[in-house]
Amino acid sequence: MKYYSTNKKAPIADLHKAVVKGLAEDRGLYMPEQIKQLPQAIFDHIEQYSFQEIAYTVADAFFGEDVEQEALKKIVYDTLTFDCPVVKVEDNIYSLELFHGPTLAFKDVGARFMARLLQYFIRKEGSDGEVNVLVATSGDTGSAVANGFLGVDGIHVYVLYPKGKVSKIQESQFTTLGQNITAIEVDGVFDDCQALVKNAFMDEELNHHMKLTSANSINVARFLPQAFYYFNAYARMKEQGLAENLVMCVPSGNFGNICAALFGHTMGLPVKRFIAANNANDIFFQYLQTGRYEPKPTRQTLANAMDVGDPSNFARIYDLYGESHARISSLISGATYSDEQIADTMRRCHTTTGYILDPHGACGYQALKDGLRPGEVGVFCETAHPAKFKEKVDAIDSIDVEIPERLAAFMKGQKQSIALSKDFADFKNYLLRRS
Repeated sequence: MKYYSTNKKAPIADLHKAVVKGLAEDRGLYMPEQIKQLPQAIFDHIEQYSFQEIAYTVADAFFGEDVEQEALKKIVYDTLTFDCPVVKVEDNIYSLELFHGPTLAFKDVGARFMARLLQYFIRKEGSDGEVNVLVATSGDTGSAVANGFLGVDGIHVYVLYPKGKVSKIQESQFTTLGQNITAIEVDGVFDDCQALVKNAFMDEELNHHMKLTSANSINVARFLPQAFYYFNAYARMKEQGLAENLVMCVPSGNFGNICAALFGHTMGLPVKRFIAANNANDIFFQYLQTGRYEPKPTRQTLANAMDVGDPSNFARIYDLYGESHARISSLISGATYSDEQIADTMRRCHTTTGYILDPHGACGYQALKDGLRPGEVGVFCETAHPAKFKEKVDAIDSIDVEIPERLAAFMKGQKQSIALSKDFADFKNYLLRRS
């Protein structure tokens, strides 16, 4: 499979280069030249497949030309050592629980897959040099990537996060690990962290001294595997006879998660339509209404992992649908919620159903409440365990959320981080000293 840049000015790349480089030379995002359709026979019997079997089938369509069959199967099965179940919340509304992995967030799937695929390529090329993974996080990406790569030979991870803008529990999951993980606390917002990462890839001097790659959803090996759980959700809903008019709702920040769902749809996933649920950072919502994409400064909200003012993966969605606003808006609708609305949704859902939402899942749940049409069944992504936002959830729902054991273990560790400004020169000098 060959990969082109969304900016159309970079050389065509193979999967190896797309994964190791992360970002194309023209600052565009890599896109596969073709997206293979899965045979109808798979969907006819998909409810009989396990999650791992479904995921391998999808992975083979994406990566099968570039990774040996047994190696790819091992990567998939090693990645998915946990389930992503669909749970009924109320009539016609179901939660796709994506928080059963090691760091209790949806990004465990993509991060674990990418770590294993990158290690596969490093071993295959027999390179002696260390690969340096740069990742910007607004919350859950950092912990998922750090833990996915922890202890992996030949790879060092730098997690950049905005000072004071991630929860203490989230922060503990990537600042207490040590080993091959370095946490960098940036005096800015998520978009500043993401800009530092992108600028590093474009800097010739840095790239001469260090082999750099990204583990954000700009990397094809991070976002494409997230399609696995949408296929699995469809299978589990089909098992219950509820897949006929299925709507998928995705809380959206940098848009890698919904982008993976849309790639799945292009492969034939029989989902009727999609809803992108935003917090107050409503850039995509406004695009759907107006046809104009206008990035704005990030606004800090209750659903902090969605605090993105210029979502990178919009470029992929725009490219996927031929830059057509009509095609995009015919398949995807939007919703946007204030902090007050998110808190009210969390409170009402817990009171009426007993289900505990985290702030991001609350956006997805409410978007289904507001947007489902007669005869439709909706599945929203519950992207992180509520305990990761314990202080907020406890205060809003008047409860004491139990902290899972593996989350509590992170909180006992000692914080280790480097403080830097949002000035690229500071970041560059730090990396050069490390190299």
